[in-house]
Amino acid sequence: MDIALRGARVVDGTGSPEYRADVGVHNGRIAEVAAPLSLSARRVIDASGLVLAPGFVDMHSHSDLRVLSEPEHLAKVSQGVTLEVLGQDGLSYAPVDERTLTSLRAQLAGWNDDPPGLDWNWRSVAEYLDRLDEGIAVNAAYLVPQGTLRMLCVGSENRPASESEFAEMRRVLDRSLREGAFGMSAGLTYTPGMFADRAELEALCAVTGQRGGFFCPHHRSYGAGALDAYTEMIEVGAAAGCPLHLAHATMNFEVNAGRAGELLTLLDDAIDSGADITLDSYPYLPGCTALHALLPSWAGAGGVEATLERLRDPALRARIREVLEVEGSDGCHGVPVDWDGIEINGVRRPEVNAHLLGRTVGEVARAEGKQPTELYLDVLLSERLGSSCLMHVGHEENVRAIMRHRVHTAGSDGLLVGDKPHPRAWGTFPRYLAHYTRELGILGLEECVNHMTARPADRLGLPDRGRIREGNVADLVLFDPDGVVDTATFDDPRRQAAGIPYVLVNGVPVIDEGERTDALPGHALRHRCR
Repeated sequence: MDIALRGARVVDGTGSPEYRADVGVHNGRIAEVAAPLSLSARRVIDASGLVLAPGFVDMHSHSDLRVLSEPEHLAKVSQGVTLEVLGQDGLSYAPVDERTLTSLRAQLAGWNDDPPGLDWNWRSVAEYLDRLDEGIAVNAAYLVPQGTLRMLCVGSENRPASESEFAEMRRVLDRSLREGAFGMSAGLTYTPGMFADRAELEALCAVTGQRGGFFCPHHRSYGAGALDAYTEMIEVGAAAGCPLHLAHATMNFEVNAGRAGELLTLLDDAIDSGADITLDSYPYLPGCTALHALLPSWAGAGGVEATLERLRDPALRARIREVLEVEGSDGCHGVPVDWDGIEINGVRRPEVNAHLLGRTVGEVARAEGKQPTELYLDVLLSERLGSSCLMHVGHEENVRAIMRHRVHTAGSDGLLVGDKPHPRAWGTFPRYLAHYTRELGILGLEECVNHMTARPADRLGLPDRGRIREGNVADLVLFDPDGVVDTATFDDPRRQAAGIPYVLVNGVPVIDEGERTDALPGHALRHRCR
């Protein structure tokens, strides 16, 4: 054996009761699960009193660039994550051409930054996966982003695709799935993905399902009309014959307080009727996104420069203000914006806008004697859409109800950039274990680990991950069940979790005695499509 983890409390990912055992690792795989204190190896780790679990799977990650620009990737490996699903919310960086990549780098700066000096030496999904294989901290799976696909084949305008453009979208999607993507994501409150009608989504999902992939939508509303938006996605999946994974499945804003049960009934009825559905959520109340995402879709049509031009037009600014304040923007889930709930947490021009950080738009507007929407639009212009925000819109009752559901998995939805990023980027998985399992008892330990390991592995079609059994890949995490805790806060979000002394990726320690090693053993996983 290369490594023997001796005397661990094994929580194997299946949901079965824990048991005590030694686990031996050799050549990147679990070579033996044996009686306690029976295995020897070149290195023996005393796991007495610690829980040994499969590595955690982050089903909703925005590390698409960070895994390359900051290979240490401490935010994820330190909380036990060994696999991330990238390409989320319909917007990422493959497949692209030069024009599309230039637009995406500007549009997604508030999500992912635009790292100086990064070698953008890929264009296709295959080339992006090859780039990841050059050395990353964790394993990565990729979804084809529907918004990126539309930008590449149609453009950023709000119009139906022509027949030839529609055929090209299907062709590029099919090629990308054959190159190793696990499915398709969508961001239906983000431009240009939100310009796709239902027929377009069904046709693209049909290609995805035929290749054995799944559809992962950020649907059209998490606020007003949320249940209608969930229903649409269930119907799209059914019509296309495509499995469905609901991204950051929440019921947010005041209109949905206490209504999680309605969502769960909707899902149960569909599942009981034969639908293949899973979901993920994060264990926090605020959401996080690019500040410009709140704009109505028509204001964001045509890309960054077209958007900025509209923000300079007095007549269009007045119309935007009416939509944001009174009608409810589709970019803000059909709900009028509460500017006291929109906290600016990242800026790209700190020399000008550092005073905005950690403050709500409403708070700053009152301090400066300005109208909140006008201040908001001025910030977007100053930042060239590059800022990000926290949206204080969640409800604890809904969060707890959804995480207990039978098809729930964990996803951080964590943005790793910005001056004060959401702490979920560093704390999602220990928070599930500490706050919602040990402290509140919302989930049992074995149940919680199952949500974060075997369930997502099954959704991804990875039978050799997500469970501790002989022959499986040695993605493993050792944690102290009494001491594991998320230390990242909204005031101090980049803090390493406590109580996770060992994390192995493909059998190689990336966290060793609580410290980050220099190992980069992760690689891109490629879906074996039909």
